[in-house]
Amino acid sequence: MSTFATNLPIEALKSEADKLFVRKRIMNFGLPLLVLLYLAYVFFAFDVAGLYEKASWKNGKTLVADSYSYKTHVTRDNRNGEVSVAIEGERKGEYPEGTSPDWVEMGQTTVIDLENGHVVTFGLKSIEYDVPGYGLIRTTPDRRKGVQAELPAGDVPDWINVSKNRLAVTTDAGRLTVTRNRSEVFRYFNGWELFWFTLDSPYYGKGPGELMGLAFAGEAGAIWTEFWTNKMWRHQDVAWAIFETILMAFLGTLGAGIVALPLAFIAARNFNPLGSVRFGVRRVFDFVRGVDALIWTVVLSRAFGPGPLTGALAILVTDTGTFGKIFSEALENVDKKQIEGVQSTGANAPQRYRFGVIPQITPVLISQLLYFLESNTRSATIIGAITGGGIGLLLTQAIITQKDWEEVAYYIVLIILMVMFMDWFSGWLRRKLISGDVKTPRKRKVDSKAKPFVLP
Repeated sequence: MSTFATNLPIEALKSEADKLFVRKRIMNFGLPLLVLLYLAYVFFAFDVAGLYEKASWKNGKTLVADSYSYKTHVTRDNRNGEVSVAIEGERKGEYPEGTSPDWVEMGQTTVIDLENGHVVTFGLKSIEYDVPGYGLIRTTPDRRKGVQAELPAGDVPDWINVSKNRLAVTTDAGRLTVTRNRSEVFRYFNGWELFWFTLDSPYYGKGPGELMGLAFAGEAGAIWTEFWTNKMWRHQDVAWAIFETILMAFLGTLGAGIVALPLAFIAARNFNPLGSVRFGVRRVFDFVRGVDALIWTVVLSRAFGPGPLTGALAILVTDTGTFGKIFSEALENVDKKQIEGVQSTGANAPQRYRFGVIPQITPVLISQLLYFLESNTRSATIIGAITGGGIGLLLTQAIITQKDWEEVAYYIVLIILMVMFMDWFSGWLRRKLISGDVKTPRKRKVDSKAKPFVLP
């Protein structure tokens, strides 16, 4: 029936229509206005303008560059004159004694060619940097007098930072840093150096074709060992960390499902007539799922110590409450006729649950378990950083050191691939278990010319 199909006079109907249109105008214009006012409040309350001014775009650019490139450090000990060359400045990536990249000429005087005319020279006492278009920068570090820098005449450019204790020169070709005790030059190169083999490996610097030839010649096992035990990138440790992360998610999710299912029967209205018991179980569900998994991780790590099992237990506790609520609601919506049909065959209570209830809620059980398994794979990364296990721990360690951001990028790529794999795997398993997506056999073609079989 229409809203205006009443016995009211025309003036009253017109008044009601005007009020209705006014309310709609208020809703159409008032709600967007409230949203705009809220966004304006957020803009000033969180000082978005100040945040933009405080942002260091230079540091962000350096961080991004570090994720897809590496630095080769040439370091001189000003106390004894020893010079070393290392990838990322690590001892595990140090060039063997007597060797260096082709752009570093070792000797009594070390000459570092940064290309495009940029040349740094480590002399016996002084360090020189010839910058094209600017001039020669000379510094003499002394433990008592500090860093004595000699610059070309004129104002000091902003890419030079000089004080009594330190000189830093940053150009597009590289960077020179001089302190009382150490002088260091580093240069950027694209790629993830030493990802396959370290400098001390006999397979370092060999191309794919040469490695394939050596593999077919009987060195496949040695090549794999050199890669698998890489000291810089630790592929073996990373693979085990990925396995620990997936194991945490799997144990936590599956354990939560096993614990929550019997409790869900107690919390379901149509399976448990005791209201007080149902109320108590449901409040337990609210309590364990109301506390975030990260909080449970901190609490359980204090109780049981760090480790992957503690992370799995934190996931189990949190998901038990969530699964309990979902499963109990699914149980309350089961079809009683199917249960009565099983009961009519003389089945006892466990058999009625097994054949009359479980098949009805199985799609819900499997769907939720697989979804949470995928979600918990991501959560296990953060939980592992707290409990000291999985890929999350390696990622946190790499971020804290702020040394090798290409290693951070490597871990992030692995985490994304792991989540993508779990997404594909859970979807494939869901189709197999729920939808019954199984290939049916092809129908055999019938020969129309074949003679029919007639019984005698």
